[in-house]
Amino acid sequence: MKKTVKNQKEAKKKTNIEANSNPSALKIYQNRFARLHDELRWLYMELYDNGSMFAELCENMERFYQERNAELKSLDIQRESHPDWYKQNDMLGMMFYIDNFAKTMKGVKSRLDYIEQCNVNYIHLMPFLESPEGRSDGGYAVADFRKVQEKLGSIQDLQDLTAACHKKGINVCMDFVMNHTSEDHEWAKKARQGEGEYMSRYFFYADADIPTQYEKTVPQVFPTTAPGNFTWLPDINHYVMTTFYPYQWDLNYRNPRVFNEMMYNFMYLANCGMDIIRIDAVPYIWKTLNTSCRNLPQVHTIVRMMRIISEIVCPGILLLGEVVMEPEKVVPYFGTIEKPECHMLYNVTTMATTWHTVATRDVRLLKKQLDIVNSLPKEYVFLNYLRCHDDIGWGLDYGTLSAEGMEERSHKQYLNDYFQGNAGESNSRGELYNADPITGDARFCGTTASMCGIEKAGFEQDNAAMEKAIRLDVMLHAYMFMQSGIPVLYSGDEIGQVNDYTYKENPSKAADSRYIHRGQMNWELAENIRDKETVEGKIFQSLDQLEKLRRNEKVFVTQAEAWTTHTGDQSVLCIGRYFEGEKILGVFNFSEFDKTVWLNEIDGEYVDMLSGETVKQTELRVQGYGFYYFKKK
Repeated sequence: MKKTVKNQKEAKKKTNIEANSNPSALKIYQNRFARLHDELRWLYMELYDNGSMFAELCENMERFYQERNAELKSLDIQRESHPDWYKQNDMLGMMFYIDNFAKTMKGVKSRLDYIEQCNVNYIHLMPFLESPEGRSDGGYAVADFRKVQEKLGSIQDLQDLTAACHKKGINVCMDFVMNHTSEDHEWAKKARQGEGEYMSRYFFYADADIPTQYEKTVPQVFPTTAPGNFTWLPDINHYVMTTFYPYQWDLNYRNPRVFNEMMYNFMYLANCGMDIIRIDAVPYIWKTLNTSCRNLPQVHTIVRMMRIISEIVCPGILLLGEVVMEPEKVVPYFGTIEKPECHMLYNVTTMATTWHTVATRDVRLLKKQLDIVNSLPKEYVFLNYLRCHDDIGWGLDYGTLSAEGMEERSHKQYLNDYFQGNAGESNSRGELYNADPITGDARFCGTTASMCGIEKAGFEQDNAAMEKAIRLDVMLHAYMFMQSGIPVLYSGDEIGQVNDYTYKENPSKAADSRYIHRGQMNWELAENIRDKETVEGKIFQSLDQLEKLRRNEKVFVTQAEAWTTHTGDQSVLCIGRYFEGEKILGVFNFSEFDKTVWLNEIDGEYVDMLSGETVKQTELRVQGYGFYYFKKK
């Protein structure tokens, strides 16, 4: 058996060597390099003015290209010839922690059939690189960028998983943590020993003078659980910059060695078979004294260089920017049409506004938010989601809300009370995160199902309440599928999985309420997906119908025109989509009460895409938490 495996590896290595020594393959690389070299050099020299380091970067880019296997190179060429491949209506994502979903990478590989049943063709593997247990912020403190956490598997297991996914047409996404390393990283350990070469890769200061100056202008990310932006290290009598947590040391991108080495890690991981690389905390990666150290121009220079490097070495890769900010600060990370940066960004403000709409039963702010997104160039692709691994921060448009009588502090308080089940006749369940008693600010944690009332209805054995909660859950997914962009599910949402309170029994997790919605996948409940009498079956089959409908209707491509229209009722939202002669309307009731609305958009005969019935009249009755998909005949 061992001999067979060895022979297979040698054959694969031989195939890759032959492919890489192919003059035509090298010519492809040289053409890409020649096309983009001048801009890359100009940006690099503008930032670092270091010709020898740039030459080293270029040499390593060719090396990583040579090491890229034949299958990935073939995929690169295919995607280069179809650059809009990810903008089609068949893209549907799912994100999960490997250990919670299937224990190991081999376990995920064994569950690919289930992922296919979910109509998912893009999986986001939450952080899996080596990180210290109990000091990793969920894996976001990386100790080794080229090693998988031992409990999850190995680099070989990762490569085997990505190869298996590609055979099924499933794309794989991972997190690339650029802003910082773990204090257990090799660089950090050497820096802690006083080695100047490695100290220069971070921000070290022998006294409090400069850290104090930074603190005057740099906001705190976690003011209650990790106050300040610096950590004092008594063993070496130095401060080190730690924007997030004390065990996450910020990297100094003013040092070209940092940029080069991180790009080598980036290309190494791309060669492991990644299709999408999520750049974590990208707005924070450049620091300048007397600024907020957020969204500085040099950040965009770095991201643009990453895009160029990927287009030369591994053009099949997509860059996903994690920019958790309001639209005017998010959009610049797309770059320009001529000089693009990220391929995709998160639609975070719309997500938060969606839950505000659930709590207020008022769609006006959501309608405004969608209108802003819909007015952007169609080249911009957003990822849409209801829930993710993180908390919900109430970063809403308080200027608009204030004009409607909703002040920021009191409204945040209402939202947190509502989703804890303490206000507004709420059926939601969940917990606060990072509550600040001084400012009254807090974020919220909970699964989609629990926020919709499924947990409460199940606990109380209330069948009528359960039907209403399921209806809300499905309506929200239907609304998400109607938005422009790519929808992403959080694992477990497809079966209505509720909050997991067992995290409180784990000392390393008990202080972090985000683990309430990061529970283990319940595979026993997942066996009910074909049983229409169960909660899991009702949700799964409803989403399955919507997902297949979306995949089969070209009007759901990201390039389609999208807009909102008035319905005559503040609780009911209407979204329209149009593409190549086809038009659909989505109607969504964010209230638990039945509503009658008037749709002036009904300009002829439409068919109900779920029931098949014909609709002509502009007056429409919408069930509480109900929705419709209409297509013009």
